[in-house]
Amino acid sequence: MKIQDKKVVNIKYTLTDNDKNIIDQSQDGSFSFLIGAGNIIPGLEKSLMEKEVGNVFDVQIEPAEAYGEYNKEFVHKVPRTQFPPDVEINPGMQFQGQSPDGQMTVVTVKEINGDDIMIDNNHPLAGVQLNFAVEVTGIREASETELEHGHVHDSNEHHA
Repeated sequence: MKIQDKKVVNIKYTLTDNDKNIIDQSQDGSFSFLIGAGNIIPGLEKSLMEKEVGNVFDVQIEPAEAYGEYNKEFVHKVPRTQFPPDVEINPGMQFQGQSPDGQMTVVTVKEINGDDIMIDNNHPLAGVQLNFAVEVTGIREASETELEHGHVHDSNEHHA
């Protein structure tokens, strides 16, 4: 069976940056997802199409096909009052926020200058080429429930 839209795919992967630093790798040796449901970055999904169980390959994903290019306009100053008053704020800290269109987002504190805090709304991997080492370990038909819900259900759980 080849990987195609609406199939459940299981892979083992290691994700590195261009300096060979490991960014992420599959937990417990595998990762399952539904192709075509937007569960993984577009570049990785495209590279998997038509692969079969046992295929092992490396792929480089450019930022445009991953988490986007880094956008300097997403860095801006906010007042300290936008953060919980009882939390010490330090550069590098991340907080959940909300974009103007209501989407949940993660913001990273870049710099603190008195009561002004510079935050970065870019995804932490925006602008980064991603390098995947992938092994396809499973392909199966998706269940009707998985197709309806848009994600994989394993045999021990049900996601609402």
